[in-house]
Amino acid sequence: MDELRGKVAVVTGAASGIGRATAEALAAEGMKVVLADIEEKALDAAVRELEDAGHDVAGIVTDVSDGASMEALARRTVEHFGGVHVVHLNAGVAAGGPAWTLSEKDWAWVLGVNLWGVIHGVRAFVPRMIEQGEPAHVVATASMAGLMSSAFMAAYNVSKHGVVTLAETLQRDLSMTGASIGVSVLCPGWVNTGIGDSGRNRPDGLRNDDGPNLLESGDASPLKAVLENGLPPSDVAAMVVDAVKADRFYILTHDDWRPSVEARMHDILEGRNPAPMFLPT
Repeated sequence: MDELRGKVAVVTGAASGIGRATAEALAAEGMKVVLADIEEKALDAAVRELEDAGHDVAGIVTDVSDGASMEALARRTVEHFGGVHVVHLNAGVAAGGPAWTLSEKDWAWVLGVNLWGVIHGVRAFVPRMIEQGEPAHVVATASMAGLMSSAFMAAYNVSKHGVVTLAETLQRDLSMTGASIGVSVLCPGWVNTGIGDSGRNRPDGLRNDDGPNLLESGDASPLKAVLENGLPPSDVAAMVVDAVKADRFYILTHDDWRPSVEARMHDILEGRNPAPMFLPT
């Protein structure tokens, strides 16, 4: 998609972090943008700021883990703007710890947002994009954690590996059926976002009785320091826009993480036991 002006974009997880930065970047390209997020106050603030800057935007409160909510997002987008051309399925949360210590609620929450959010988005938006018959593009936010298997991140790793293979398969499905829809998978390393405090939006029914998981504990989260020193979300958003225009599939934000991906590939191809691996700092 080399021309974005006047087209319609949807971004989930758009009230903060990578999602908000991408919504701003797409709006700056002249797109009409629907911002979707579960956090209503932050969403309203993001929409107001973009409107005040002269952009044509709308905000829709959305629970990406719920299929009906994502279907409503797609329907309302088309009703409001008449179509949809770029969808960035970006919303994400984090929980971590030794695999055997993660609760069923941890798994349900992380997979519900990170993986099912993308599944629901594909099911809700791609048929509408195909029916339009116009060039379009889907971006799914995975993570470098979707290309390796670092310690103490089982639920997050599983969700992001799922997003990577879903995006790869979707790209092949669309290409082999002749659809004019591109696909990108975003695999960021450390980015200065609030994912370490994602527990603020965790549903009450999925909260652990013994308190928040270590990675969702705000200031106490071990993610906090590395995230604060991460890439600005605006840098990542620029990479997303560039990939949409160039129809580039893999978006890897951190070159210094590539050796870890390469090491995992060699473990697989050479039949070695997985080497100890931690996310780079």
